[in-house]
Amino acid sequence: MTDNDIWRLSASEIANRTRAGDLSVEDSITASITRMNIANPALNAVVEDLSAEALERARALDKARADGAAPGPLQGVPVTIKINVDQAGHASSNGVTALKDLIAPADAPLVANLQNAGAVVIGRTNTPEFSFRADTDNPLFGRTHNPWGKHISPGGSSGGAGAAVMAGIGALAHGNDIGGSLRFPAAANGAVTVKPGLGRVPAYNPSQSAERGILAQSMSVQGLLTRNAADLHLSMPTLIAPDPRDPFHVPMPWHGAPIEGPIKVAFTKNTFGYDLHPEVEAALDTARNALLDAGYIVEEVEPPNVFDAGRTGYRALMGEVWSLMKKDVDAAGSQTVRDIFAVYFQEFPPFLETELLQMMAKRTYYARKWSLFLEQYPLVLTPFLPQPFFKPDRDTEGAEGVHEVLGCAVYSYAINYMGLPAGCVPSRLADLPQGPQPINVQIVARRWREDLAVDACAAIESRVGRMCDLLWQKME
Repeated sequence: MTDNDIWRLSASEIANRTRAGDLSVEDSITASITRMNIANPALNAVVEDLSAEALERARALDKARADGAAPGPLQGVPVTIKINVDQAGHASSNGVTALKDLIAPADAPLVANLQNAGAVVIGRTNTPEFSFRADTDNPLFGRTHNPWGKHISPGGSSGGAGAAVMAGIGALAHGNDIGGSLRFPAAANGAVTVKPGLGRVPAYNPSQSAERGILAQSMSVQGLLTRNAADLHLSMPTLIAPDPRDPFHVPMPWHGAPIEGPIKVAFTKNTFGYDLHPEVEAALDTARNALLDAGYIVEEVEPPNVFDAGRTGYRALMGEVWSLMKKDVDAAGSQTVRDIFAVYFQEFPPFLETELLQMMAKRTYYARKWSLFLEQYPLVLTPFLPQPFFKPDRDTEGAEGVHEVLGCAVYSYAINYMGLPAGCVPSRLADLPQGPQPINVQIVARRWREDLAVDACAAIESRVGRMCDLLWQKME
């Protein structure tokens, strides 16, 4: 492998080589920066280039290693951080022009955890305004494009992260997810991710002036987008390291106890009246067959009502947004995002006042139903979206557009509402009239068992291949 090809290495390969002394951190980071300079101008995925400080940090890590310091588990792995999370000395703008000078006084827990493990931040990635769209565009930095082509949205709100990691800009990309913001970009770009469950990754922004609403706290999680499942097993133990600034973080190990015998997987194609596209059905069948081939027991059976949980959960979240966030959107948001929020409130009529409190309480009812179901089936294989990923700006096209983008995505936000973990992995490359695009499926897991979801993602990936390899052939 030449120096020009180092960027193609997975996070696991980079860490193995740097820890063994076969690759310097400086060479790893230099290669990633070179790739960023080549790929990013067409994508606008990274909107703050941190090359200079990344190289300075890389040299410091190499010097410390030469002086006898032990290498970290993510030694020399290039990462990107989403612009809605604090990184000391940089703006946590959240895609909002009014926040462009909100400079973080210190690192958020996940940034500290990654850097303490030897990772190097090479840039900060784009997000839509307020990180509240499933597409990525804003007046401050502009539109992010999908590396598969401009016929597909890059997803959101971690669209910059998904586009960057799949284009080879960094081996790991940080993102977060309140209703699908890790899984939407994974599905759009063909990346692999796991949405952690409630309490799994410590979260806190030192720049914040007030605490978030209770549903925002309980539905939103921090995570990573990767090009292969093995990199999640490598990196997530670092991400979940405890931090006292998150008093509700649960310090459990990444790997849980082994499950005796073959793992049972519940499998559903139910899309609750929304049309199931043949390419999505084919992706589901491929994933099911891959799991069967890997030794899982897969049974077609309906889990507890996802549609009811998802719609209730998102209407509750919209009630909290209406009460706590709407005035900020009205004051600082563009006309585009204000119009989108107006349609959100139509698609998901907000629960308010006493009814909001009742629906927040009902969250436990749905979670209990699923916990009991997951005792019998530790994993559930589901669609992520019923249709292939939508085009850019589809959510600006009124009620019909928002319905296609978010209204039908009940398998996404239902899982946030119940605080469960869920993996998202590509299992098919669809050849559609508008162009090729990946199709991802979702794998829900028992509470605290993100590792089981990642294992299943790896089993699917081992039989269908890495989507990044096909993308890079196309990009070349």
